[in-house]
Parts: sequence; C-alpha cells; structure tokens
Amino acid sequence: MIKVLTKLLKALGANTNPGEIAHAASCGLLLGLMPKNNILWYLILIFILFMRINKPAYALLVLAGAAIAPFFDGVLDAVGYWFLTIPALSGAFGALLDVPFVAFTRFNNSIVMGSLLCALVAYIPVYVCMRVLIALWRRFLVPVLRNNFVSKVLGKLPLISKAADLLGDE
Repeated sequence: MIKVLTKLLKALGANTNPGEIAHAASCGLLLGLMPKNNILWYLILIFILFMRINKPAYALLVLAGAAIAPFFDGVLDAVGYWFLTIPALSGAFGALLDVPFVAFTRFNNSIVMGSLLCALVAYIPVYVCMRVLIALWRRFLVPVLRNNFVSKVLGKLPLISKAADLLGDE
C-alpha cells in the first residue's frame, strides 16, 4: 500500500500527464461506488485496466470510493429505482433479462444501476476537479514541500530514503 501511495505522490509532482491521473480518479470513483458482486463490475474493471491511466491513483480511488459508497446507498438506491421504473424502458429491461448472461450483470438491481448512473454523471466533474487540484498541487505545494527543512531531513533518513523522491523530478 505504501508503494502505491508513493507512486501516486510521484505522479502528482512529476511531469506525468495530469489527464491520466484525472481519468484514474474518475474511473476509480466509478468502480468504487458500484457493488462488487456482479459481472458488470468485473467487465468495467477489465476495460479500465486496458486504458492509459495512472494505476496507483486508480487503485487508491477505487478503495476510497468503496469506503464512501455505503454512506450513499440510499441516494444510489433511489436513483436506480427511479431509472429502472421508467415506463418507457420497461420493455427494454425485460428484453435484456431474456438475453443469456446479461442477468449476471445485475443491472436490474437498483443500487447497481444507481451507482452506475451517478458515477457516469460525476465522471466529467470529477475529472475537471482533479485537473484543477493537480495544477494547484504542482504550482503551489510541490515547491514548498521540496524546499521545506522537514522534508530535507526526512529525505536523509534510511527508512524514508526510498520515498525521499516522493514529489518526483520535473
């Protein structure tokens, strides 16, 4: 877990593409909010692993999304129930359930559908917010942390010598 965190901090301060980190945050939130007991979660996971994103940021944000998801179950359930009970879509949902293996995605579960819809709606705002936060991090916080006395002293400790490079090279 510490390796993942150090890789993320290196990516935040290094000259990596901020879009990769922002997409990782959005994708991590998408999978973090969804329940993990369906095939849809695994299909999205495999699809995202083939994308060019920052994998440490992705892993941390899947965990963060999974940690906050139980607090939003009521909202996700309400959104999913609303979408699944739209009369115009009931025929399409019924036809999808007749297709083999589609039922394993559990798209007809209100929390699965609600989390998918909410994460898709939040994808672009999360992406934009992460791009802004990364720009602020790199512009203001990285120079302060690099020139800080405490970080210079901690960088010389043997235990932290591997992580002394946390903010990356520019």
